[in-house]
Amino acid sequence: MSTKLPKVPAVIVGMGWAGGIIASELTKAGIKVVGIERGKERTTNDYLMGHDELRFQHRTELMQDLSKETITHRNHPNMRALPMRSYGTFIVGDGVGGAGSHWNGQTYRFLPYDFEIKSLTEEKYGANKLGSEYTLQDWGITYDEIEPYYDTFEKMAGISGETVEMYGHRSNPYPTGPMVKTPTFELFEEATKKLGYHPYMLPSANLSENYTNPDGISRSACQYCAFCENFGCEYGAKADPVVTVIPVAKETGNLDLRTHSNVTRILNDGTKATGVVYVNTITGEEFEQPADVVIVTSYVFNNVRLLLNSNLGTPYNPETGEGSIGKNYCYQVSAGATTLFYEDKEFNNYAGAGALGIEIPDFAGDNFDHSDVNFIHGSGIRMTQYGNRPIAINQVPSGTSSWGSEFKKQSIKYANSTLQVKSQGASMPHKDNYLDLDPEYKDAYGMPLLRMTYDYTEQDKELVKYMSKVTRKIAEEIGADHYETTEEQAAFNVNVDTNTHNTGGVIMGVDPKTSAVNSYLQMWEAENVFVIGASAFPHNSSFNPTGTIGALSYRASEGIIKYLKDGGGSLV
Repeated sequence: MSTKLPKVPAVIVGMGWAGGIIASELTKAGIKVVGIERGKERTTNDYLMGHDELRFQHRTELMQDLSKETITHRNHPNMRALPMRSYGTFIVGDGVGGAGSHWNGQTYRFLPYDFEIKSLTEEKYGANKLGSEYTLQDWGITYDEIEPYYDTFEKMAGISGETVEMYGHRSNPYPTGPMVKTPTFELFEEATKKLGYHPYMLPSANLSENYTNPDGISRSACQYCAFCENFGCEYGAKADPVVTVIPVAKETGNLDLRTHSNVTRILNDGTKATGVVYVNTITGEEFEQPADVVIVTSYVFNNVRLLLNSNLGTPYNPETGEGSIGKNYCYQVSAGATTLFYEDKEFNNYAGAGALGIEIPDFAGDNFDHSDVNFIHGSGIRMTQYGNRPIAINQVPSGTSSWGSEFKKQSIKYANSTLQVKSQGASMPHKDNYLDLDPEYKDAYGMPLLRMTYDYTEQDKELVKYMSKVTRKIAEEIGADHYETTEEQAAFNVNVDTNTHNTGGVIMGVDPKTSAVNSYLQMWEAENVFVIGASAFPHNSSFNPTGTIGALSYRASEGIIKYLKDGGGSLV
């Protein structure tokens, strides 16, 4: 039996980047907000003296407990899906700040090409470039329309970077300058310039200098300690909802933040929501929180799962192509890298920062001609220096035993004597890659788990073959004693692949028949439900998604405020 609580104007499910931004903007506008977070509250004090690889990376202290909730996966609709029992592919955050606390901080904008990808591809290459099985679509918003929201997010987070001429127009430069260029990046820069490419430093949420944002939040510059990915930042130098937007929301006095509270259902009549039901994860008590507006801002998988478990929206049917909840799940393609081994050179591979890197834009989006290749879009070709992990990273030449004295010998020899030219490629939607509810497996509360049906497509495999030649060419220009290139994309393995950028499932668009939300991320089928996050992306670009999540969150905030002030109605 649920305890029914007093009604509020807005309830937010999940207090990561999207939830934090929405809470900040609504509370500043004088709107009372209840923010519900299944994990605990954290501050930078929780990360002091916390450079513990075993605790945070291998025992995944900041992540969702997979023994209580996970996903199931299969590569094809005809296979049986099995639960993901340990982290490999995904690291789903848990606690206030969510993935925004343990992320690396790479903060790109998507390209103008991304937002109109179907129209621009057909215009240049014809309607049959990919084939009908690829469910490509425009986003329902142009780059020029979303650009002001990117600008707002970057100023709030203090993004460090440099303008790239081959990307979209910027109304303002980055609020802080690029991070330091390490000796290894100078090698990459020299080689790529010789080949006629255009290297630039990655846009970073690890501050390159001390910074005060428009909300008056001051943060200190990055220390390059190398503990970003999987870790919280004790300095507050890495932009995190906990040190940026959530304090602003709290300061208004309009945010009621409830931690250890897991939302299990959105109450609705099929056309409108009336609130949510959540369980206190410590006491087991169940509560009903009525609200005028329900804002779903959890991770991609949890957004989709909550809608499906609440019978809200029309589930995607891969047989007919009808329905939109679960449609267009996309990942990214990270094979195609080349590793450089040195016999007598050493680099400082164990220092760095999560967004410390250099990249070329020449093979991203439609920046090169695709007339004679069997794929569209492209990859960011890059070199990074996150800071290697002594336990997790043991780079040795292929053919070396994975254990024993020879493995130890080669691990020590090459610990600081390898570099890598990487590739992070875009992922196009396919009719057979989707999310739905698993018919067999349930979570700790008895609710069905989310089932992922996904494998790499022919588009992905062709992209990897092409990009592997590019990374090899750059590596050879840099020079090394030995090279190893991954030339083929293997089958997707949920416990092995390491890219963490998942998108789709509640996609945006202009047509209620092919999308779940409009350009304000307001559901077509329930006007007082907004679903914010990378779940709204109709495809996945080659860039990290957080900058676009932030921009869409600011746009959705405007829409929600207007919706509440106008007393309802569609925003488009």
